[in-house]
Amino acid sequence: MDRIASEWLEESSRGPHWLGFLADASDLLAGTLDPDMVPAIIAQVVVPRLASWCAVYTSDNSGPLRLVYLWHADEARIDGLREQLTEMDVDAADTRVTSAIHLPESQVLAVPLMARGRTLGLMCLGRPDRFPDEVIQFAEDIGRRAALAMDNARLYAQQAAANRALQRSLLPPNEPEVPGLDYGVIYEPAGEANEVGGDFYDLFKAGDDSWRFAIGDVCGTGPEAAAVTGLARHTLRLLAREGYGVAAVLGRLNQAILEEGERARFLTLLHGDITPVKTGLEVRLVSAGHPEALRLKPSGKVEAVTTPQSLLGVFHEVMFEADTVRLDHGDVLLAVTDGVTERRSGGRLLDDDGGLSKLLAECAGLSARAVAERIRRGAAEFASEPSADDLAIVVLRAR
Repeated sequence: MDRIASEWLEESSRGPHWLGFLADASDLLAGTLDPDMVPAIIAQVVVPRLASWCAVYTSDNSGPLRLVYLWHADEARIDGLREQLTEMDVDAADTRVTSAIHLPESQVLAVPLMARGRTLGLMCLGRPDRFPDEVIQFAEDIGRRAALAMDNARLYAQQAAANRALQRSLLPPNEPEVPGLDYGVIYEPAGEANEVGGDFYDLFKAGDDSWRFAIGDVCGTGPEAAAVTGLARHTLRLLAREGYGVAAVLGRLNQAILEEGERARFLTLLHGDITPVKTGLEVRLVSAGHPEALRLKPSGKVEAVTTPQSLLGVFHEVMFEADTVRLDHGDVLLAVTDGVTERRSGGRLLDDDGGLSKLLAECAGLSARAVAERIRRGAAEFASEPSADDLAIVVLRAR
């Protein structure tokens, strides 16, 4: 292996082969945003071209270095090498400069992994003979590229984790038990892991004998959309508990969004009040620019039950009026975001020609959860490509 590496170095002499090697290495390192994958890519880039083996150490928050990946050209020697490395005083190495570390039967080159002024770890290369100057230069070049890839992957992972936590905070902390109600909810964010979706839903107790639900879609994604989502959820809950009806709540929420000024995002929202009655459930609801709610009867009949009204965050002096819908025992109320109705396949949308109503009509007799899952599956199967939009589904069924 070392003869091959030596011949390769002699042929390259920092010429086209070297440039191609660095270009390939850079592409491989830039091709992943998984922090756990970067050390493996580093090791397999340099072995066997630059060394017989490679060990990658990383450090979290300036803590001690720990071995995270080890690769040897002869896989049978990995376990023995690992035992040798546990006895090597890696922490004693100066992680700011390339240096040599002693190990029996190997010359070891320790290359720091530094990016944006921070030490992220150490790349140790080993071979039986002395490291030529060209190898040291190559290793330092790879180390700089590897450290930058590692830092980018860590930053991406941290941002993704933060946004997942933010997304969770925008969903209901719990789902209450409502007398006479069987319900099912599904929420699926789309897009990159570092984007917070704009769809949301809620179901909460509003008074002694009433409960509220909401399903909404904020324009766009990211922190600005998350801010409007948070504003909407907290406003709905607060005003409901102060006794405001659903129409009055939406009027005040509309004003609150407009007062956000340039930070505001418009919002479509379906908000309803649920009251158990002898025959099932009575629901008073308002559809503010949202896809219409549908009622499914046990017979399979489907009808729209909401009056389209203005979306939120666009117009001042908007007045909302609530529709009253009765759900007899076995009736189902379906509410979705446009991630369902506007699911696209070529030039067609799922809800063209009443597509959603037809899909719902097939759900007669199913539980609320089964209805929600059937609608989700129907949206997923409508097109072959993954959805580019968030999706939320709320199903209320009178027991």
